[in-house]
Amino acid sequence: MEGLQRMLASIDYMERNLDNNLMIEDIAAVACMSKFHFQRMFSMLTGYTVSEYIRNRRLTLAAQELVNSKTKVIDVAMKYGYESPESFTKAFRRIHGISPSDAKKISQTLKAYPRLSFQIQLKGDVEMDYRIVEKEAFTVVGKSIRTSTIGGENRRNIPAFWVESNRDGLVKELAKNCGPLGLIGACVEFDKDQENLTYMIGAEKNISQLPEDWEEREIPAATWAVFPVHGAMPAAIQKVWGRIYSEWFPATGYEHAGGMEMEVYCSPADPYSEDYYSEIWIPIKK
Repeated sequence: MEGLQRMLASIDYMERNLDNNLMIEDIAAVACMSKFHFQRMFSMLTGYTVSEYIRNRRLTLAAQELVNSKTKVIDVAMKYGYESPESFTKAFRRIHGISPSDAKKISQTLKAYPRLSFQIQLKGDVEMDYRIVEKEAFTVVGKSIRTSTIGGENRRNIPAFWVESNRDGLVKELAKNCGPLGLIGACVEFDKDQENLTYMIGAEKNISQLPEDWEEREIPAATWAVFPVHGAMPAAIQKVWGRIYSEWFPATGYEHAGGMEMEVYCSPADPYSEDYYSEIWIPIKK
């Protein structure tokens, strides 16, 4: 509850400073969270990265200002943090489909991204099972792709990557050589704004000689919160992800420790069956 109230305070801070130089570190400080944890929680709760939300809100206000005043395009561009009219025009056209100059004309169709608000609800009627695991450093092997979180691109590319990996035999080969954890799907790297990520399909290293096109990732020792997931993919695991960020983190006082998150597929059964079992592993700190 308190954690979500701090998220509301951070949104208030962003809205008051859309025409100033907003730094994610400062926004996270308002929410009393680390930069990484704030960005992950914001993204999981809203479906937007912090940078994407700020960009959309600025371009919404910029469009209103162009339509309702005689302010010059270059002045609006500078007000909302764009270094040149060209970069502003490119971003504006990507959102609204027209140029800033065209937006000044009568009867132009524009998009509006409203301010976010959270419906803070008292929950807890359904308990959440979890366990804390201390795990030493280990190595994951497999293949990865680079994808964007903007516009939900990752939600399209990652399932397609799994389909391809099943078709080309990667999943079958990994399953033969799985270590104790089982088959792993993991976000192994985020960029600083969490708008791009590297996603890996792999397994804990259990063989010495790897195929030439496989890669290795070293995972440092960490304390992990492990959440069991019962049910058909992907709906069951998506529901637990949502509850982790909207209920578990705010209720427990833990923070994301940064770094790799894992989905662990422990069962050899059909992943679309109702009795399928998997787990979510998140590195945490108090």
